[in-house]
Amino acid sequence: MCTNGVNTGQFEQMIDQIDDHIKLERRWTHTLAHMAEDAQLATVGEKLHAAQAALDEVRAILADAKDALEDDAESVSGVSVNLV
Repeated sequence: MCTNGVNTGQFEQMIDQIDDHIKLERRWTHTLAHMAEDAQLATVGEKLHAAQAALDEVRAILADAKDALEDDAESVSGVSVNLV
């Protein structure tokens, strides 16, 4: 469905693609944090765990954006086109 010139279905898919990418980066950050800790690089491990937590926050914000997309698309006035 398009709302005011934006295909909201594709828009949601793009948000999902970003989320998938962040999920992968979070997994690598987690792995590297444990590798650093195993190598007794405590400060590096701590920083990487902090980065991991920040990536978790990014994913939560992306989920909020998807929810907001649905809400905004329903409340927007203007042209709406549905695929038939």
